Amino acid sequence: MMRSRFLLVLVAAAGAAAALSGCGEQKSEDTPPVRPVLFTEVNPQTSVVLGPFAGTIEPRYKTQLGFRTFGRIVKRGAEVGEVVKTGRLLAALDPALQAAALLSAQADLASAEAQLANATGVEQRQRALLARGDTPVSSMELAQKNREAAAAHVVQAQAALTKAKEQLSYTTIIAETDGVITAWDAEIGQVVAAGQAVVTIARPEVKEAVFDLPERLIATLGTGATVEISLQLDPSIKTQGRLRELAPEADAATRNRRVKFALDSPPEAFRLGSTVTASLTMPVSSSIVLPISALLEKNGKTSVWVIDAGKQTVQERAVTVSERGPDTVTIAAGLSKGERVITAGVHSLVPGQIVRVLGNFEMEARR
Repeated sequence: MMRSRFLLVLVAAAGAAAALSGCGEQKSEDTPPVRPVLFTEVNPQTSVVLGPFAGTIEPRYKTQLGFRTFGRIVKRGAEVGEVVKTGRLLAALDPALQAAALLSAQADLASAEAQLANATGVEQRQRALLARGDTPVSSMELAQKNREAAAAHVVQAQAALTKAKEQLSYTTIIAETDGVITAWDAEIGQVVAAGQAVVTIARPEVKEAVFDLPERLIATLGTGATVEISLQLDPSIKTQGRLRELAPEADAATRNRRVKFALDSPPEAFRLGSTVTASLTMPVSSSIVLPISALLEKNGKTSVWVIDAGKQTVQERAVTVSERGPDTVTIAAGLSKGERVITAGVHSLVPGQIVRVLGNFEMEARR
């Protein structure tokens, strides 16, 4: 009897232990484990930054110079990159032809002046003879007309001489302002036509940044729009640029339009030809952009998991998607600024589950 009672006690104890063990396992299965998660903080965007776009520093004022007569180049007085002063000889043609024309004009003038002197003397003698009645009036009138014709020939010869001197001066190119030589389009020994571009001179005191921007972005640039322009080699060197000129038409090949920005007190490092960058800020309607991995789509509904900062638990929140991209989605409604949305492992969470925050999705993405 005693043995039977002892066995009954052992069985009861074992049953109770089994029951307690079963309750513990059930509780472990019902309580979701703590899951590590990544999140992103809701921050509505009111603008978008486009770029950066690359451009160059160019002079606002530059001039292509050429000879005003034809000839063969025999001299170049400066090289590309050289700073020149007003009056500096930049290039010269062989002046033989123009010099010969000048000598001929000088000789023509001397001949015309001699003819005028002779015609004047004849007129004076005829005037004296007419006063004594020793010559007819017709002779006096003829002498007067010859003197007037000789005077006209002198004026003509003087004009020809002036033109010959100008033609000789056209055989040189002189710097009309201080500047920097930026290009040569002809070489020594080359025969050039009148007006053909030979050398380009720029005034470096006024600089501007020049960009070729996509035509779709031009609408974002209002009159006097300003952008921050930085040196590509050292982005810490920067200044403000103000829209000065916009090309009326896009390039036929690239569909880009040339845009010029006037620079406010450009740093010394902004030398002519330097490469610079600029980013354009375009205003947009307020929107919330999330990584596409944050979406939970099931049973025809779209939602996200929002972290309760106080309890470190998650709750499912229905949202409205207005736009989808390859990697991001735009949320039109359902979220508020500052809320934290889980961005990974959304299909393995349940409402009220405790989570352990590992970090910000955006910060991890930058790394």
